[in-house]
Amino acid sequence: MLNNKRKGFLIALTVVLLFPLLFFIVFDYLNDHRPSLETDKCLPIYGPKEPYESKDSRGRKRIDTAYFHIPPFSFLDQNGDTITQSMMNGKIVVVDFFFTTCKSICVDMTRNLSRVQSTFAKEERRDVLILSHSVDPETDTVGRLFQYAIEKDINSNMWRLLTGDKKEIYKMARNAYFITALQGDGGPNDFIHDQKLVLIDKEGRIRGYYNGTEDAAVDRMIKDIQTLLVSYIIPMKPSRQRVDKH
Repeated sequence: MLNNKRKGFLIALTVVLLFPLLFFIVFDYLNDHRPSLETDKCLPIYGPKEPYESKDSRGRKRIDTAYFHIPPFSFLDQNGDTITQSMMNGKIVVVDFFFTTCKSICVDMTRNLSRVQSTFAKEERRDVLILSHSVDPETDTVGRLFQYAIEKDINSNMWRLLTGDKKEIYKMARNAYFITALQGDGGPNDFIHDQKLVLIDKEGRIRGYYNGTEDAAVDRMIKDIQTLLVSYIIPMKPSRQRVDKH
């Protein structure tokens, strides 16, 4: 009887001692294998990458990668305000290219962007921004964009419609957001008409491309925006890939 009690005591003691160890082993495994919520890892990072040489804490040379960041720009919005790249700082941004007289893909793109606006307006997010660039800036003057914003119930605090020099807009479309592989100079015969929505993180890096005419794709983008928002709340480990070369 005494031996049985002793054996029971030893078994209980072993369980008590081993349980925390097993718990931490399992927890550590799950923590290492769960989908990452770190900003740099939760979504892909798109755009050309540039290698650069740096040194570690011991002074040894190493090769790191600098991700592409959206370059500077300056356009006018529907209120006549000057919008520059600095407005994107600290915001998650959705970018598209449209024109107000479009009767095809732009209709669905604007409808879906209205859903994005509604989603994050309800959450009172001030760190989500939509930038819609007109590819027909001669027609889409500030006055025309203002009228369009009223017609589509666009909240100018969250959604800016941009116009300006056509060559500069087309340069941004091709060389900053990479929405088309077709070459052009932004001249009178050049025209870009594409349904892509581009997702930019708070550091000005491209994190996703979505078909703006498809509800399912825009639903996925909304979830990706929410994932990015959460990722900025979680403390991140220092990254060697967050060097801005622009």
